[in-house]
Amino acid sequence: MKRILIVKVTSMGDVIQAQPIVSDLKRAFPGVEVDWAVDESFAEIARWNPGTDRVLAAPLRRFKKARHWADFKAIAQSIGELRAHRYDVALDIHGVYKSAIISFLSRSRKRLGYRNKHLGERGAAFAYNGRFAPTLDRNAWSGMRDTVSTALGYSLDGPADYNLHIPAPAKPIVETGGRPLAMLFHAASKDDKKWPASHWIAIAQELVRRGFYVVVPWGSPAERSEGMAIADQVEGVDLLPKLSVTEIAQVIAASDFVIGVDTGFVHLAHALGKRTVMIFIATSRETFGNNVPFRSVSIGDGNSVPPISEALAAIDHVHADPLGLDGKGASMAAA
Repeated sequence: MKRILIVKVTSMGDVIQAQPIVSDLKRAFPGVEVDWAVDESFAEIARWNPGTDRVLAAPLRRFKKARHWADFKAIAQSIGELRAHRYDVALDIHGVYKSAIISFLSRSRKRLGYRNKHLGERGAAFAYNGRFAPTLDRNAWSGMRDTVSTALGYSLDGPADYNLHIPAPAKPIVETGGRPLAMLFHAASKDDKKWPASHWIAIAQELVRRGFYVVVPWGSPAERSEGMAIADQVEGVDLLPKLSVTEIAQVIAASDFVIGVDTGFVHLAHALGKRTVMIFIATSRETFGNNVPFRSVSIGDGNSVPPISEALAAIDHVHADPLGLDGKGASMAAA
């Protein structure tokens, strides 16, 4: 095996949680080159992994929304880059039309994709000359690693290695005055995934009481307003300015603790080995959660709003430090 193409186009959390596959492949096939096809919106994430040899990115989302000629030309150029090398295998772990088209256009001897009943879009099946079934009896993230290892015929060796290296900023984005830094990720892609503002205010108050400098990031005007409603109620909590994906990642990398709903940035915090609490309200904690004892905890049943007390208990758990980690959670990032 000399060259492999991984196709996982979106979304942020999925692309982050799929990164250990690169390290798995490098261990299983010494000397193999691994390329990654991704939407331009999440290309930064794939590039943070130095194990990836080429990141192939195209503005697929943007073109679908606006149909600009410049985006069409960028997609055409990316097809040329895709076909610049011949692959031993193209592995589509996304399973929709756009990922299938990328697989089909690649110069690959084998094009592997999910079996029909597991595809996100059934018509994607046209692209594949080999099929595999996902591992369904466990957490989606560990299952994804198992799925790829089974499809390509190797055994997993060791825990998940995300291998994400966030570029350091020219100067610190947040000045904490020597206090430990906590981030509150209140925003979500859907309203039913959001935690009530009153709950966030209570958690912010408790974190400030414990000595944290607390910041609230945001991405849209609506998220800014929601974040301001939290920051205005708690002295010692600041609303961050508008930041890029990389800048938010840099703040996460500098953080001591992250709490948030089921969103990509909280998955990133887990991948970077941060002490993390993830809140599940409308999605499955068992399927999509992160759990590493005393470092990363997921709460909620996916059908109701977890109470403040449950979040406080989770915060206590990740800061209990019975193993003497003392902030060295990054050493357990692969767990």
